[in-house]
Amino acid sequence: MQIVYQFINAIRQGILSDGTKLPGSRILAKELNIHRRTMVAALEELRTQDWLEVLPNIGTYIKNSEKKTSITISNPRNTLTEIPIISNYILDLPSHENHCKHHLNDGSPDYRIISSEELARFYSGVLKRKLHQNLNRNFQPTDFFYGQVTSYFNSIHHLSVQKKNLICASNREIILNIVVQMLIKQGDLVLVPELNYFFTNMIFRQAGAAVQTIPLTEDGIDVEAIRHRYQKGDIRLFYLSSRFQYPTGKSLSAENRKAILQLAHDYEFILIEDDTDAEFSYEKNQNNSLYKENSTSWVIYLGAVGRFLLPGFQTYCMIAPENIITEAQKYLNFFGNTDVYREQAIGEMISEGDMLRYRRKILKIYQERRKTFSDLLQNYFKEEITFQIPTGGLAFWIVFKSNISLVQLSEKCLQNGLYIPKYCLYQDRKTTAMRLGFAQVNEKELQETFEILAQCYFTLKNIGYDFGH
Repeated sequence: MQIVYQFINAIRQGILSDGTKLPGSRILAKELNIHRRTMVAALEELRTQDWLEVLPNIGTYIKNSEKKTSITISNPRNTLTEIPIISNYILDLPSHENHCKHHLNDGSPDYRIISSEELARFYSGVLKRKLHQNLNRNFQPTDFFYGQVTSYFNSIHHLSVQKKNLICASNREIILNIVVQMLIKQGDLVLVPELNYFFTNMIFRQAGAAVQTIPLTEDGIDVEAIRHRYQKGDIRLFYLSSRFQYPTGKSLSAENRKAILQLAHDYEFILIEDDTDAEFSYEKNQNNSLYKENSTSWVIYLGAVGRFLLPGFQTYCMIAPENIITEAQKYLNFFGNTDVYREQAIGEMISEGDMLRYRRKILKIYQERRKTFSDLLQNYFKEEITFQIPTGGLAFWIVFKSNISLVQLSEKCLQNGLYIPKYCLYQDRKTTAMRLGFAQVNEKELQETFEILAQCYFTLKNIGYDFGH
């Protein structure tokens, strides 16, 4: 197929022009140093795709159908007439296109570590064995896949999950949208921490929910503030992370988790626990999730499998009572057919031990990068910031002691080849902080990134800095 693609690209770029007569297959094979049968197969594939025209007893000619189509278009226009719409400001993203060599973000995996070729062998293996003959033709979730995901959650997170309490999707947004469509109606009160994931707040607001923020304390959520502000029946649901909260990376204390569960029981609202960073846990003795500790409250758990893999191999899950899962399956059908081949490949990845092997490899590398990131913060910024080394997740929460403009800092970094998205910046009267990811860049990239960041920071502060320090 590589030869076919090369021919197509040459035709599209005009290297092989429309109507050009090709030499015979024997000559082409000799010129390209390949077997003649390979060349014959490639020519047949090009003919099938309508890139070649074969005239019996005359020869084979290049046929650029794309070029002919473009010539026949009459009155071409450079722009289309705009159609009036109602623009939704809620969906505006606080980022923009950039072409910088160096990037920081709010914490994402490094997809270069586990190669796409290695992952592709699982998917291609499923296709080669033609498992479509055995998989459900109605595209329903496979028992094998759900059994493996259940086993993974019970093993890694020490949960007691059954298949009937689980639903899976290919990305986090699908799961969140299902939750919103099932549980939220116009005007419902949804509580979130005062510092929370921007995109999650956006989804709730887009659904028409009245989103209100709750203050944070050293232990976690200010439970007394909720009791003081609201009455039983006021709150529809509370979205939060009990471990590695966004953006601070902190986890709720044992006492705070217990108080939140009691509050949810007393006030009869739903807890949506987002624990999708749980795979990135660097300490053995981490706090339990709300879902595991719960016995009487309404808790819906959001988790992930393989978040360290390429997005196409990631799985996001909701664990909830059986009636919720049954209803959620109806909504999941609206998002298109389930890729049963993908699910089979991921299930085999878990059953054969590769998922755990990949996770161990990733955690080792990320722990090293976490230490490097911490050392660079200390070396470059010294007394300028405060931070704690995160026990899990993919990012540091960095609080600046001076009231420097973070927007100006990000703009100056952009001018010097370092892109920091606006959603990484947190600045108001009380806070000047950044959430910066450490996992997506290697040690060399981190060093180069910090040189730019420190130089821009101290330039804005009008303080000289010795980079050889």
